[in-house]
Amino acid sequence: MDTSPSFIGPFTSDWPWDSPLPDIRLVATRFDSALFDEQAGAAPPSDCHGVTLPSRLHGAIAKRRAEYVAGRLCAQRALWLLDGRDACPGMNDDRSPRWPVDCVGALTHNDGWAAALVAHRQAYLGLGLDAERLLGTEEAQRLARRVLAPGEATRLEQLDPSNVGLMVGATFSLKESLFKALYPLVGRMFHFQSAELVAWHGIGSVRLRLLEDLGKGWMAGREVTGMVCLDNGRILSLVALPATGAGAGHRTSA
Repeated sequence: MDTSPSFIGPFTSDWPWDSPLPDIRLVATRFDSALFDEQAGAAPPSDCHGVTLPSRLHGAIAKRRAEYVAGRLCAQRALWLLDGRDACPGMNDDRSPRWPVDCVGALTHNDGWAAALVAHRQAYLGLGLDAERLLGTEEAQRLARRVLAPGEATRLEQLDPSNVGLMVGATFSLKESLFKALYPLVGRMFHFQSAELVAWHGIGSVRLRLLEDLGKGWMAGREVTGMVCLDNGRILSLVALPATGAGAGHRTSA
């Protein structure tokens, strides 16, 4: 599996969060979109460094195509690490990743960095992964109006200004991860105001609570566990929905 093109850096499977989760494979890498077209050579638009590019991306700028290919190469390696299969997720009509039917996964990219998370469907109902840059205080306060639910906004008012950027950025990232994990299950769009952090204690494990009914058993009040960390200067969040056990998103009294 060490046949990656030179526009992409070495793959790593280092787990950045405090608590490891079983039966999940993470693969990440750096990439340089400026080298992407230069190294693609004379290959047809549909074949980018061994990854089939959807037709809707054939005319996209190099940065967007590099992000797609880097993420898929991470996913391909993660699936190989998971069970030895040679597979690469495509793209559904709604632009979500099309994973093998017996697998779940998530992709993310941020500022020349990409990652993929995969697991077997018998172990997890869904996975969400998101990377975001750290925000300045003023930018975070502007974003807060769009991202925070009322309870989170009240909590923000009590924070020291030096912690505002981390809290808002982490909340944004965790809700992105929650969407990626739940969207394939509920089959409908939902927004930042549809969920809230139960509490904010900084980096580490968190609980997210649904504030509206999403269907398919995902009702208002249901809670799931997420994790957030700082990794090489970026915020990195994860939401994993176990297929069995108390961690699978049951209502709690937290």
